[in-house]
Amino acid sequence: MVMRRLITAFLIFGLLAPTLFAQTDATTPLHLLKPDYTMPYGVPKPEDVTAVLNRVYGYLDGVTPIGFVNEKTGAAIPDPAMIDDQTILARGDFRIVSYEWGVTYAGMLLASDATGDAKFRDYTEKRLTFIGDSVDKFKKSTGKYSDWEAKMPLRNLIAPRALDDCGAMCAAMIKAKRGGSKADLQPLIETAINHIMNKQFRLGDGTLARNRPQASTLWLDDLFMSVPALAQMGKLTGDKKYFDEAAKQVLAFEKRMFNREKNIFMHGWVESMTEHPEFHWARANGWAFMTEVELLDVLPENHPQRAQLLDLLKRHAKGLASYQSGSGFWHQLLDREDSYLETSATAIYTYAFARAINRGWLDAKAYGPRTLLAWNAVTTKVNQKGQVEGTCVGTGMGFDPAFYYFRPTSPFAAHGYGPVLLAGAEVLRLLKNKKFEINDSSVQLTDK
Repeated sequence: MVMRRLITAFLIFGLLAPTLFAQTDATTPLHLLKPDYTMPYGVPKPEDVTAVLNRVYGYLDGVTPIGFVNEKTGAAIPDPAMIDDQTILARGDFRIVSYEWGVTYAGMLLASDATGDAKFRDYTEKRLTFIGDSVDKFKKSTGKYSDWEAKMPLRNLIAPRALDDCGAMCAAMIKAKRGGSKADLQPLIETAINHIMNKQFRLGDGTLARNRPQASTLWLDDLFMSVPALAQMGKLTGDKKYFDEAAKQVLAFEKRMFNREKNIFMHGWVESMTEHPEFHWARANGWAFMTEVELLDVLPENHPQRAQLLDLLKRHAKGLASYQSGSGFWHQLLDREDSYLETSATAIYTYAFARAINRGWLDAKAYGPRTLLAWNAVTTKVNQKGQVEGTCVGTGMGFDPAFYYFRPTSPFAAHGYGPVLLAGAEVLRLLKNKKFEINDSSVQLTDK
C-alpha cells in the first residue's frame, strides 16, 4: 500500500513538474535565455584570435618546405649547378609561388604587424628570399631546356602568361619590400608589372581580359590579380600612372559587371553576349571587395577617382552585408541560400569589412558586429591542425548554377589560408581600435 502511494505521488509530481518549474514569461526574463548558436557568438578575445593565427602558421610552416628536389628521385638539389629539367620545388601541401600564396605571404606580413610576432614575417621573408635568389639560376637554364619551360618551378614569375601567374605574388613582394625585406625581388616585380601593363590581353578600351572560356571575357577575379599590384607599385614608386591604371580597371569592371539592384558583382562577362551569365560567386566578389580596400589604402587622397571608388566600396559593402547568413558565413552563390556556406569568401569579407572600418570608410556601429560574427564563423573552420576547412577549390567561370553548387571543398584548397590570416590580423586591429560589448544579448559597439 505504501509503495503504491509513493508510485502515485511520483507520477503526479512528474506530470506537474514541467508546469511548476517551467521558465515562463511570468517566472523568467525570457529575453535572457541563451540561444542555440551554431557558432561562438559574442566579442572574440584578442588572445583567441591570435591562437587561431598561430595554429594556421604552425600548420603552414610545416607543410611548405623551401628548396628544390629531383622530380624522379626526390633527392634535394643543394647546388645550383645541379639544376636540370627534372628539377621541381620541394613537395609540400601547397605551391609557394602561386597567386594563392601571394595572398598568404601578405597575410603573414599583416599578422606579424598585428601581433608583434616576427615569426609570421620571417615565414614570408624566408620564402621570398629563396624565390628571389633562385631567379637567375632558372633564367640561365631556360634556353638549355626549352621543353622544360612549361613546368619550370618559377616559370609563372619569370615568364608570366596570365594575371594569375604574377599579380598577387607581385603585390605581396612589394608589400614585403616596403616593409624592409632584404630579398632580391625587384626583377620579379618589374617583370610582373610589365606583364600587367603591357602584355596581358585587353578589350578595345583597355580593360584587362582573357580569351577563355570564351573570347574577350572578363573574370571578376582578375581585379585582384592585377589592381593591388599596380596600386602597390604606385605607392612604391610614386608614379601616378599606376594609380590611374588601377582606378581605370576597377571602374571598367564595375561598369560591365556590377548589379546596381543587388549591389554585388557577377562573376563573368563575355563581350559577344547580350545576356551575361549573372552568377554572383562569393569568392570572386571577395577578390573585388578586397581589391577596393587595397586600392583605397594607398590611393592618394586627391586622386580624381577616389570618391567614385569609395562610393563603390560602400555600395558593395551594403550589398554583401545583405546576404550574410545567420551563421555568419556567406553562401557559395551569394543570392542563393540553398548553395553551401563557403569559408574563403567569408574570411575575405571579414578582412575587408574590418579594414574598411579601421580606415574609417564604413560605419563601425553598422558593420562591426557582423564582422565579428563572420570571424567567429571562420574560426569554426580552422581545425586543431591549423587547416582551413570548407574552402571551395579553384573555380573557373560557369554558365549554369550546377557548376557553382557542386564545386568541391577541401582543406588543401590554398585559397583559404591567406584570407584567414588577413582576417584575423585585421580583426585584432578592430578589437584594439573599437570597443564592443554584449548589450541586451547582442554584440554592439560601445563608446565606453
